[in-house]
Amino acid sequence: MTSTYKDSGTASLKDDEEFTDILEERRRTTDLGYALRTFNPQPYKGAPTLSTPDLNKAVLESQYLCYIIKEIAMETGSSVEKVKEDASGILKEMSHNLQLGFIRLLGYTLNKVFKRLYRSIYVNMEGLNMLQQAIQESPVILIPNHRSYVDFLIISYILFTYDIPVPVIAAGIRLADVTIIGGLLRRSGAFYIRRAIGSDKLYWAVLLEYVQTIVRTGYAPLEFYVEGFRSRTLKSLVPKLGMMDMVLEPYFKGEVFDITLVPISISYDRVLEESLLALELLGVPRPQESITGLFKASGVLQEDYGCMHVNFGRPLSARQLCEGKINWSEYNLIPRNLPQRPTAETQDCVNWLAHLIVRTQEEGSLISPWSLMACLLLQTPFTTLTEEGLQWHQLTEKTLWLRKLVLDFGARLNWPAHIPDSEVMSSTVALHHSIVHHKEDRIYLVQDEDPARQDPLSPEEGVMRMAVVVLMLVSYRNQALHVFVRPGILATAIHITKKTQKDELFSFFCFLRDVFSNEFIFIPGRAAQDFEEACSLLQKCGAVHISQQEVTVLETGLEVLSFLQKLLQPFLDSYQLMFRYLCEKEDHVFTEEQFLPDVRNLATKLIVSGDLHTFEVLSSDTQKNVLSALRRLEAVTKLRVSQQKEYKVNKAAVSRTGDILCKFICDIPLGKSLLRASTLHLTQDFSVKWNKFILSISSQPPPQ
Repeated sequence: MTSTYKDSGTASLKDDEEFTDILEERRRTTDLGYALRTFNPQPYKGAPTLSTPDLNKAVLESQYLCYIIKEIAMETGSSVEKVKEDASGILKEMSHNLQLGFIRLLGYTLNKVFKRLYRSIYVNMEGLNMLQQAIQESPVILIPNHRSYVDFLIISYILFTYDIPVPVIAAGIRLADVTIIGGLLRRSGAFYIRRAIGSDKLYWAVLLEYVQTIVRTGYAPLEFYVEGFRSRTLKSLVPKLGMMDMVLEPYFKGEVFDITLVPISISYDRVLEESLLALELLGVPRPQESITGLFKASGVLQEDYGCMHVNFGRPLSARQLCEGKINWSEYNLIPRNLPQRPTAETQDCVNWLAHLIVRTQEEGSLISPWSLMACLLLQTPFTTLTEEGLQWHQLTEKTLWLRKLVLDFGARLNWPAHIPDSEVMSSTVALHHSIVHHKEDRIYLVQDEDPARQDPLSPEEGVMRMAVVVLMLVSYRNQALHVFVRPGILATAIHITKKTQKDELFSFFCFLRDVFSNEFIFIPGRAAQDFEEACSLLQKCGAVHISQQEVTVLETGLEVLSFLQKLLQPFLDSYQLMFRYLCEKEDHVFTEEQFLPDVRNLATKLIVSGDLHTFEVLSSDTQKNVLSALRRLEAVTKLRVSQQKEYKVNKAAVSRTGDILCKFICDIPLGKSLLRASTLHLTQDFSVKWNKFILSISSQPPPQ
């Protein structure tokens, strides 16, 4: 009998949800027997029997694509046959070639790999059973979060294990070029999409018709990542709307009665790519996928990556969710086979739905003990973690305090109930030996040293080496951030404004929510509900008293409020630094290629001088989020004529936003100009050292 456990860390009714370790039975059977067993899935009842060539033929002969081909031929002066030949080439590059034999081969391989990498892979069987039923009733879209390359494989592995139709999966074109692997994944259901499509009208048309033919026919469940990319920070990304719009359009046009959306939350104790992700954030180029790289990475099979949890969310009906949000009459005015630009109303609905999916993924994720410990370690003075060490009993006591707070906030917690708390925390620290080490009852950050190096590190190089470890720690803290964001923003608003009136706090809450809407997931149109949720959670844990008009801080709540404020402090510091950099920069026009390294160099210098205490400002994702926030606030505009991502800054608008946050930011002395030559301008010598540092890291295996 496969072992199960109850998710004892979840709140209210979710306590009864059972997870099953699917690897336990796999360890008792042979890999070959598993791969060759009978596979008898129950597909969508209305689906016609289509082979892969049949599917591709249906796409090329569709009325929509034929219309676009004729239109392009007229616009370009090419023959219809030539354009159709181009469309066929695009489809050949894109389409999957799903074959059961290769699914079995993939299952055999993954069975071996997963048993080496993970202690357990837990799946909630209730969600899986609901998915099995939903697949038979309507076209199904699987939408997992994306934190690791393993995400791409695990869903197919689970569905194959339980006789559920395996999905076709949207993947980046880079994977198609990996020798052997690209072909194996294509035959296992992957279809490949170019990253930069631009204004290629024919490519868009082929992609749209390919995706929608799969959805309309119920050919197979379709899997894609609504975040668009793998999150390098392990934090949810603002959703991309292209694929979401494509998969929903057949429902909007009335071509299918309903579409079922299934959010899937994948949670890792430890992520395989943890060090690579940190290096990418620091500007080290991502290595090209290759067979050589795969063999070089084979050392990961000797590591322990703890457990994985895959939580299949409750199936969501597009028909029910979109009720009252779409004007159907607009879709009745144009023939279904003609291209139709989505209305503003439709775009708003798709945007709302995409954010809802990502928020549901967050709520379905399980928080590990390490995520709680990471939250606390990052609020510890840096010198304590690198020199004298943090006392073990302080960390464990505070972690147990934070565990209670997380449960009060209604989060799902992966904390084994049958193991003593001290043992849970000790094994957690041991699992993350690449980030911290436990010595003589104290916890220290791992400080990577190169024994072959002859000359000492410069202070700036020391900062960048330490930043790799710190950003790894930050990524695990990020896995828990969604639980604290709303009460954290309210705690910050209370601290900054010193107000108690609800309406004044709500106004500032909305301001911070808007500024940080690229950092955290907020469902559009729900600011009032988010504020009420924050008030309710702070009152529930005894931090504040809520009356009809006021929010009053209680003496017993100071520890909670302080923790929440410190949790958001790195974001406030990072944004304020970049706001001031843009205001004091002489030029009003800059490129992204200039902005990212300039901010990183500035932050490095300030960390060395002791004027800045957050490493997160070094992250390229944080820097890009600031640009996105300023564009949304219309303080920065992108110059359309530029091919280099060139921007123009409205310094007055940036300054106004920064001045509001400036009341809270104390890490950077306010009287000091950031751009004063003595503190900012880096010498040519440092630039040379920095380039050497990047080369040395990218040419060596990342720390494990």
